[in-house]
Formats: sequence, C-alpha cells, structure tokens
Amino acid sequence: MTTAVRRARIPAVIPAAIAAAWLLAVLAQASGRGRALHHDALLEGGPPLWVALGLFIVAWQAMVAAMMLPTVIPLLRNYLVVSVSQPRQRTLIAAFLGGYALIWTIFGVAGFLGDDALHHTVDRTPWLSARPWLISGGVLALAGAFQFSDLKDRCLRKCRLPGLYLAHHYRSGVAGAFRLGRGHGLFCVGCCWALMLVMFAAGVANLWWMAALTAVMVYEKTGHSGDRAVPVVGVVLLSWAVLVLAHPAWLPTAFAGVD
Repeated sequence: MTTAVRRARIPAVIPAAIAAAWLLAVLAQASGRGRALHHDALLEGGPPLWVALGLFIVAWQAMVAAMMLPTVIPLLRNYLVVSVSQPRQRTLIAAFLGGYALIWTIFGVAGFLGDDALHHTVDRTPWLSARPWLISGGVLALAGAFQFSDLKDRCLRKCRLPGLYLAHHYRSGVAGAFRLGRGHGLFCVGCCWALMLVMFAAGVANLWWMAALTAVMVYEKTGHSGDRAVPVVGVVLLSWAVLVLAHPAWLPTAFAGVD
C-alpha cells in the first residue's frame, strides 16, 4: 500500500458518526421518544412551527448521518486519494460533507414545510381526513413508480461511479470540496428522494424503516447487482401501495398517523 493511499483512509470520526446516529435511533426506538419527533407529534398540537422545524432539523441530521453517509463513503475515499497532497485534509473533508449535508437539509426542510401544508389541507378536507390511507398509499405508489424513472437511473449512475464523477467534478481547495459534496448531494437526492419520502412519512426515528431503506439505498448505489434491485424494489412498493389502497387494514403501522 502506498503512503498516499494510507494517508487517504477514511477518518475514524466518520464511521463513528454513523454508529452514533444509529445508536441514537436505537435508543429513540427503545425508549419510545422517537415518536415525539414524528411529523404528526410536531405539527398536530405540538410546539410553534419554528420550534418544531428546529427540532426536526436536528433529528433529520442524525437520520441523514445514519442513512446517507454510508452511501457517500466510496466517493469520499476516492476524493481523499486524489487530494492527498492538499493541505488541511480535515477542513476539506468537513467542506465536502458540509456541501452534501446542505442539500439534504434543504430537502428535509422542504419536506417538513410541505407536510405542514398537507396537514392544513387535510384538516380542511373532511373526506380526505377520513381516508388517510389514500395519502399513505400515494406515498408508496410515488416511491415505487420513481424506481422506474429515467431520473432515478441517471442519478444512480453518477453515484455508482464515484471515480468517474470525481474525474469530471474535482477541484482543489476548500471551495472545490464544498462544491463536490454539494453536487454529489444533488445527485444523491435525485436518486433517493422518493425513498426518503417514505422514510419521512414513517417518522425520522423509526428504526425498522431506517434499517430497511438504508439497506436498499446502499445496495442500489454500491451493490454488484444494484441496478437489478431497483425495479424489484419498485414492484414491491407499487404492490404494497395497491394493497394499502384496496385494503387499508394492511397499512404499515408507522404510516397510520399520516394525514
């Protein structure tokens, strides 16, 4: 192993952050406190919207660290090899992850505010309020249909080939690291937003949905047969959506509060 490659190893703080985020999710699930961060608890009779948004952003960062940070490690490892001669490696890593986290934070905030608007719409529509499974089934159907979209495929190709992506987008310096992370974050959101919408609906601290969807997204991006898994996941989600819409009793427990 060359000196450059040894110096470019992923810093221990990154797997430690992933482990800490999963530990928080386990503790939240075991203690039952995770339910306090569900969108229903925060929006229905909860604190003021700006306080609820702040609490959500904190929980969202932990969920992104647990679910999305593992998927970015291949690109980060390649980046560290290429930039090994640059000074301030830790600053570069922080800038890269900051750009990546910024995109996911914007997505999370947009999702939260959109969910608030949806709650108000449902409150003004008694017919829809009495049929929450229509929204739940719609979320599953949207996520399933997106698995077959060209956008999903194009964004996934960027994520599956970190070396090629780096060759086209690498720039030196802290600003270059930030832009690299931000750009990769856009493609990551592009291929995973629908699955994360399912996670959003299930609740930001629901351990079982986190584990299942993380496994799906990591395998889609890094697995040897990740491209083959994409349509399989789509069929599963669409089938589940049909079952939920046809027979609401099969609505996943975590989605029972979606309205």
